[in-house]
Amino acid sequence: MQFVRFGIVGFIILTVIYFLVSIYSRSIRRERLEGEWEEKEREDTSEVAREAFIEAGMAKYEAGFRKKLILLIYVIPTLLIGTLVYVIN
Repeated sequence: MQFVRFGIVGFIILTVIYFLVSIYSRSIRRERLEGEWEEKEREDTSEVAREAFIEAGMAKYEAGFRKKLILLIYVIPTLLIGTLVYVIN
């Protein structure tokens, strides 16, 4: 019973960490896109074009590999704990 409780609490903690890292990573990517927009000379300097550029970059981020790497937050601790339990027993 204690192992199940440990698993549930661990999953909740990992979920909170996953969401925090995901939000942080998205904000860093958005800031980088905003910086790219500011650096380049553009013919169209309207706010609509800026938002379209940022949204296109964020859509690319959502489909990219970096977002999938964040899922390792679940995999690595689970494998480490499973390996530890196996070695100890």
